[in-house]
Amino acid sequence: MTLPKPDKVGGLLATALVASLLALPFVGLQPNRILPGEALGLLSAAGVTGLWPLLLLPLCLFNRALPLRLTLTAAALPLLLYSAGHTASALLDNAGPLARVSLGAGFWLGMFWLSLLITDTALRLKLGPSARLALVAVLTGAVLALLASGGCDDLSLLREFHNRSDFWQQGLRHLQLALGSIIPAVLAGIPLGIACHRSPGLRAALFPVLNILQTVPSLAMFGLLMVPLSLLATAYPWLGELGIRGIGAAPAVIALFLYSLLPIVSNTALGFDRVSPPVREAATAMGMSRRQRLWQVEFPLALPVILSGLRVVVTLNIGLVAVAALVGGGGYGTYIFQGLGQTATDLVILGALPTLLLAFLFAMLIDTLIALQQGFRE
Repeated sequence: MTLPKPDKVGGLLATALVASLLALPFVGLQPNRILPGEALGLLSAAGVTGLWPLLLLPLCLFNRALPLRLTLTAAALPLLLYSAGHTASALLDNAGPLARVSLGAGFWLGMFWLSLLITDTALRLKLGPSARLALVAVLTGAVLALLASGGCDDLSLLREFHNRSDFWQQGLRHLQLALGSIIPAVLAGIPLGIACHRSPGLRAALFPVLNILQTVPSLAMFGLLMVPLSLLATAYPWLGELGIRGIGAAPAVIALFLYSLLPIVSNTALGFDRVSPPVREAATAMGMSRRQRLWQVEFPLALPVILSGLRVVVTLNIGLVAVAALVGGGGYGTYIFQGLGQTATDLVILGALPTLLLAFLFAMLIDTLIALQQGFRE
């Protein structure tokens, strides 16, 4: 009888998952929103039913039954959230009216290890881009359905959410700032990248400038833009009426636009550099004009590299928009800095978590576009 081949990566991830859930605090019962409270492990909070992560170990220790492993680890993600919500409701039954139940390190690390297990299993199964996107959509839908059912409303994080009536407006603002800077950067960066590909002199002059802009810290960049924009708004009041002031969205969008240029311009130039000369010669021999060769041959071949640069820009900008809250830009960064000022950890998480999820979802979407585009070419 042949023993199944051990899975070192899966076994390590599953062991780390079980150790995190059983050894670290799963939730914390606090007397109020700010004061620290009593840390409780999964076993002490949920009893023997908290041993369910052990069921994943046998599946992950050996390299077999990968579809079943993917199904169970994906189901474990919303189950972990449900366990936290159920535990919170049970703990608050006998607690004071101001008591809160926060998620502990065991929960967050458990989510992290589960995500890695799901990713590792999906890679081993060699899921296509559409299947990966469908898996993320199903998981996101399951978590949103659980949250909408009210099963986790007793968690402190959800109480912070319900106390913020402007959560979705801040989310829209976050996207407006991120995409509002990316779209102009794409419109300007791609022609600049093509020009750099064709003109070594322009490349030598432009790239050092863009590199210097990229090295300026975000807070310093916002500060540098506040002064000239304030002077402009003072000298020309109609600019202030249009929203161009030293604080608010204007310095945030301009700074993010400047940060976006280097990845887009460099990847566009690199993508066009990689187009094989014989391909250009063949297109010319077929009678294509320069414009036809650009849009029908060179641009499609360079598109995967350009999209890779766009993915970098999207994740970078979604994260930097959080910092823009310091200059009145709005977005989820508002919650982060309010939470830091009030030492309210759950409010900080309420701002950080959707920022992270937005960056992940956009990166996943662009990855799928790149894979589909390469699939069409093959």
